[in-house]
Amino acid sequence: MSKFAELGQLFMVGIPGAYLDESTLRLIGELGINNFIIFKRNVDNPEQLKDLCAEVKEACQRAGLPQPLIAIDQEGGTVARLPAPFTQFADARQLAGAADPVAALADYAATCARELAQAGINMNLAPVLDVCPAGHGFFMEKRSLGADPQLVGKLGSQVIRSLQAGRVAACGKHFPGLGAAKLDPHLHLPVVARALAEMREIDLVPFQQAIAADVAAIMTSHTIYEHLDATTPATLSRHILTDLLRSELGFDGLVITDDLEMGAIEKERTVAAAGVQAFAAGADMILICHGHEKVRQAYDSLMAAISAGKFTLPRCGKSLARVEAVRRRFA
Repeated sequence: MSKFAELGQLFMVGIPGAYLDESTLRLIGELGINNFIIFKRNVDNPEQLKDLCAEVKEACQRAGLPQPLIAIDQEGGTVARLPAPFTQFADARQLAGAADPVAALADYAATCARELAQAGINMNLAPVLDVCPAGHGFFMEKRSLGADPQLVGKLGSQVIRSLQAGRVAACGKHFPGLGAAKLDPHLHLPVVARALAEMREIDLVPFQQAIAADVAAIMTSHTIYEHLDATTPATLSRHILTDLLRSELGFDGLVITDDLEMGAIEKERTVAAAGVQAFAAGADMILICHGHEKVRQAYDSLMAAISAGKFTLPRCGKSLARVEAVRRRFA
């Protein structure tokens, strides 16, 4: 076994359909990949989803791999992957505007954790911690918990604690805050011009509260922050992921990239190059949601960078340990 045998554990990938297919089995068997993300395309009904998750876990076990992290974006409202009879939730903005928002979000998180755990899913890529004012055309408006950083932090932390009490890892997103972005990074590269002092007073506050609430993971934002790093999206920026998130805010949990196949990243560079750059910036887990060929290219590029000495074994070991810590708690 090579000294990089665990490299596959630093990737999270999509599955093409509702059943475990040959291509996914090869990623498990050949590359040792054992973290997966569920989309609508993977779900017909609760029984089938439970079977799919069980099959994925069995395939990893047969390959001698640790139990997989199986994640989903189940924010509710606009971004929800599970059809009825799974519970259908309103957008975060609506829940945060309820007469008793704390109770509404506690109910969402507890119900969500129960249904995900029953299906075999152990990670929810939620809550959204982006602070977003209403009525300004910002694209995160419906998905955000509001415009008040303290309230977003309080409600987000409530969701984190409830999800994690239900044995589902939470993932706060999109660091360092996507609330002031007008463009959708699925399609274009947004630029946020908010001053540094303002970012500290607004955008970073909910992430600080999430870290204090022991959030398992934080997801990066494919956005340029002019006053943090004027040339590089946060996902690929060492200044943002290592200097700000790790050193200044003290987060030592799992940092996962947003999907590297999004337009904000892929229009500028290959997915493989982005994977290496994100890892260099301080990300632990590379998320590639669709193309398995791109997963293989990114894996090969990261392996080549490690072989060439671009990353030390202790650096790789640190990321593996963070993945392992989340797995131990939730998988």
